[in-house]
Amino acid sequence: MRGVKLDIPAILELIRELADYEHELHSVEATEATLIDTLALAPDGVTSTSTAPNTEPITPSRPARCLVLINEEQKTVGMALYFYNYSTWRAKAGVYLEDLYVRETERKKGYGKRLLVELAKEVEAMKGGRLDWSVLKWNEPSIKFYESIGAIPQTEWLGMRVEKEALAKLGGMLD
Repeated sequence: MRGVKLDIPAILELIRELADYEHELHSVEATEATLIDTLALAPDGVTSTSTAPNTEPITPSRPARCLVLINEEQKTVGMALYFYNYSTWRAKAGVYLEDLYVRETERKKGYGKRLLVELAKEVEAMKGGRLDWSVLKWNEPSIKFYESIGAIPQTEWLGMRVEKEALAKLGGMLD
């Protein structure tokens, strides 16, 4: 399940499929090279079907990990791309799931749940506080799926973002 270098083309393909599903394919800037440079991957010799926790350490330049799910036909059918976060109130680390994606043809087979179960196991193993993620308000099938596994919508919080020109402007405000 741990992403390895050989999985990078499939991971990029899944990222593009997800972006297309979310009507944002034009926003994808990821390439195989940038994914190799930024994901903490399992080392050479470990296969993506291994559940061994051996992966490169998280660093500022490699802040994320990826689980990949391969079916019986040895085809990559889904992924969970995530990074670690921190709860100040709980004083515990957690996992933030950036993207969960299962190919449309492979949905309703338990793959999404399996990926979430693996992430929950990781949070439990590290004695973490929580597993967080966001979902688009219009994505009703995913919302229903998440609620079916016990996820609770966080309606009191509004996601905020600074990026591109606004990020550069903010970064230079005190100069």
